[in-house]
Amino acid sequence: MLDDIVLFIHIVQQQGLAPAARELDMPVATVTRRLQRLENSVRCRLIHRTARRFELTSEGEIYFRAYSHLVDQFEQTQQSLSGELNDMRGSLKVMAPINLSAGFLQPMWSGFIQAFPDIQLELSLSNQLEDMLAEKADLAIRVGPQPDSAFYQKRLGEVATMLVASPDYLTKFGEPKNLADLSHHKLIASQAIMSWTLQKPGGQEKTSLSPALSTLVNDVNIAASFVRDGLGISLLPTTEVQDYLNTGEMVRVLADWQGLDRVIYAVWPSGRLMNVRAKRLLAYIEDYFTKADI
Repeated sequence: MLDDIVLFIHIVQQQGLAPAARELDMPVATVTRRLQRLENSVRCRLIHRTARRFELTSEGEIYFRAYSHLVDQFEQTQQSLSGELNDMRGSLKVMAPINLSAGFLQPMWSGFIQAFPDIQLELSLSNQLEDMLAEKADLAIRVGPQPDSAFYQKRLGEVATMLVASPDYLTKFGEPKNLADLSHHKLIASQAIMSWTLQKPGGQEKTSLSPALSTLVNDVNIAASFVRDGLGISLLPTTEVQDYLNTGEMVRVLADWQGLDRVIYAVWPSGRLMNVRAKRLLAYIEDYFTKADI
């Protein structure tokens, strides 16, 4: 009914059904039908109309005075929102994990800032699941699926996890030959990966461990540093250890086993239209994941 009220206001402002149809790029027959529908719903004639005459009825005048300013405000608000949603200039608030952003995603953030200088990126980093709605964030990067139905989510990619140690540690304590040997080693875990689920490539064989830990830390990057320093074995994302593997500061342990992939998602509120700046960033992130070697 709201659309029909808006149409009625345009008919009055344009002083006729045909002029209103031209303004709204709509067939005259459609305008006529919708005006009739509105009159039927209010059970009175709003406009006297003939081939030569256009005149509001007394009821039509009351209706026009009651709604014309509201329709004007509505359309002005729509135009303002449309401008905000489609303006590439402006702020963009994004929430993301610290370690993922400081490591694997860091070149992506820098590239986006350089590619879109008119977008003011506000990057809020935390390893905690902050409230997107309370923080009024446009987009968030999350590890793992989000159960909250108040959000849309899009799968971006997966990050593999693997058991790693430093060569110095293995020289000192020996290399485990099977999973049972892990119980005789110093094990380091981050709170992000406390329960170790390991599988053979292809998922043909899978087992879950609750290892007796020598060290527990709430930061994946610090856990990787402890491993590099020869303090134990850990199950870590490849994004955190690949540089160490390349330099030889770490090596894989029990290479025929790997951890579960950590799935990365883009998340945004379902009850809010995504502005063009967030859409551009989402497309940029998707392209980055497609090209990344992870």
